[in-house]
Amino acid sequence: MGVMEKIKEIEAEMARTQKNKATNYHLGTLKAKLAKLRNELLVEQSGGSGGAGGGEGFDVARLGDARVALIGFPSVGKSTLLGTLTSTQSEAAAYEFTTLTCIPGTLKYKGSKIQVLDLPGIIEGAAHGKGRGREVIAVARSADAILIVLDAGKEGLNRHREILERELETVGIRLNQRPPDVTFTKKKTGGIRFAATVPLTKLGPEPTKVATQIMREYKVVNADILAREDITVDQLVDVIQGNRQYKPCLYFYNKVDTVTIEEVDALARMPHSMVGSVNQRFNVGEAHEDDMLKQQMWKYLGLTRIYTKRKGQPPDLEEPVVLSQIRKGTSVKSLCTNVSSQMLRDFNYALVWGTSAKHSPQRCGLSHGLDDEDVVQIVTKTNKQQSQDKNYQALVQGFSDKYHKKKYEAKKQKQGRLRR
Repeated sequence: MGVMEKIKEIEAEMARTQKNKATNYHLGTLKAKLAKLRNELLVEQSGGSGGAGGGEGFDVARLGDARVALIGFPSVGKSTLLGTLTSTQSEAAAYEFTTLTCIPGTLKYKGSKIQVLDLPGIIEGAAHGKGRGREVIAVARSADAILIVLDAGKEGLNRHREILERELETVGIRLNQRPPDVTFTKKKTGGIRFAATVPLTKLGPEPTKVATQIMREYKVVNADILAREDITVDQLVDVIQGNRQYKPCLYFYNKVDTVTIEEVDALARMPHSMVGSVNQRFNVGEAHEDDMLKQQMWKYLGLTRIYTKRKGQPPDLEEPVVLSQIRKGTSVKSLCTNVSSQMLRDFNYALVWGTSAKHSPQRCGLSHGLDDEDVVQIVTKTNKQQSQDKNYQALVQGFSDKYHKKKYEAKKQKQGRLRR
């Protein structure tokens, strides 16, 4: 029996089983088996790479301060939306599957550069490779956020939102969720120890028995698990798998000019959703204009603009340093890392002006969190302070070695030219 047959058999058994306290243990075991088989199927389809690789036309270099992937069914307006946001020409037509590869574009907004990827339309069964779905979803895993584009006129009958959520969840992408507050540590001996700091109501009357059986499905016999929140079976499986991606996702219902005002109101009230029309420029403006869609994308990406300042000079308000909450965080340490590793090494303290400071300026350390449009001046260590550092001698030796190596290579090049 193949993997797909086993998956269908388990899904059928789960559909037949009633959900109550008596069957909670059995359903938990089935969910663990199902997640394990789906993971095996992804590894098998990707040739052992775990679904991380893309096919021809899908290998796009990571550029800019953030990356957003446009995902949706064919002919929902993704290519037109890309052209409107980034002024990038992506073929758009009245027939389906116009876009066959990944088309990148750059959105310049509030001093940041956001890479927007127009991906081919996916269909039901994309998680198992239908319609180049595996390549599309592999690119989605590399994005900082996902923008799901839906056709407002077709959503009522086809339930495209539910289908796309299910396809992404199958390959381990969790939309608008945070990682569960669970500590999972493998050991060499000692058996399985399961503890919780809160009452567990979603794992049935015997949560320890359910957790132990799930770990045995993954051949884990020695481990410590500490749950600090009321988790479900699916969340426990995600923790044990350890390869889940948690992505912010915005649902954009396009073509709202084709439906009634009551339907528009119902779609706009759905969680993490907004409505608009690319053709009618409703909530979507030109590349140089500010609009609601760009504002929501900025919010979901968690971007923060930081203006830098030199001592005795006004702040540079033309080119901010854009930090991302998703990538490296928005602390003073993240700012130093973004600018220069040498600045982080020689960091002494920072002077901060803005909403994150209790008073202006506030002297802060590396762990201080920054807000949007804060002004920061980094003060580095003096030569005397650097000489007192325990790694100072190794640092000086490293600089000396680098200088002499560069001098020696220049001398060899000069001798080579003279021999000619």
